[in-house]
Amino acid sequence: MSVLQIVPFGESILRKKAKPVETVTPKIAKLLDDMAETLHAAEGRAGLAAPQVGILRRVIVMDCGDGLIELINPEIVETSGEQEGAEACLSYPGYHGFVKRANYVKITTMNRQGETVELEGEGFLARCIQHEIDHLNGVLFVDHVQGSWLFADQTQDKIPLFEVVKLTNQGL
Repeated sequence: MSVLQIVPFGESILRKKAKPVETVTPKIAKLLDDMAETLHAAEGRAGLAAPQVGILRRVIVMDCGDGLIELINPEIVETSGEQEGAEACLSYPGYHGFVKRANYVKITTMNRQGETVELEGEGFLARCIQHEIDHLNGVLFVDHVQGSWLFADQTQDKIPLFEVVKLTNQGL
């Protein structure tokens, strides 16, 4: 397994839609393993989508505190409720913003064995699922931030959101 380089904000690949995985091949299994290692090497984060490591495939790994979850071709089939809270991203290290998301989601996804399964999540897990699926569609958490600011994690200094969003749309 390898720790992969995480693509930083401003890179155009983060705005592209990822392609579906047709079959779970050894290459996809290695991608899942490498993404899990990369996620666990990044302290304090809960999810990683393949576009964040430069690969346009619909693959996600998450660990929201209850162990590793692998998602291949996930699709949201149901949502309900609402939550608002701080959200951050491995491609935006050191910053967070406040985002509204559904409080409950149900998805269908393929597992590593190529089987279609359902997964339900509430609260933080639901937030993480939505955030990572957005990555597969070229949508970033800054597109959902409430208000006009991102905040530095260490100092709580404000950065104008408009400047960040403008940077993430370069090259489109």
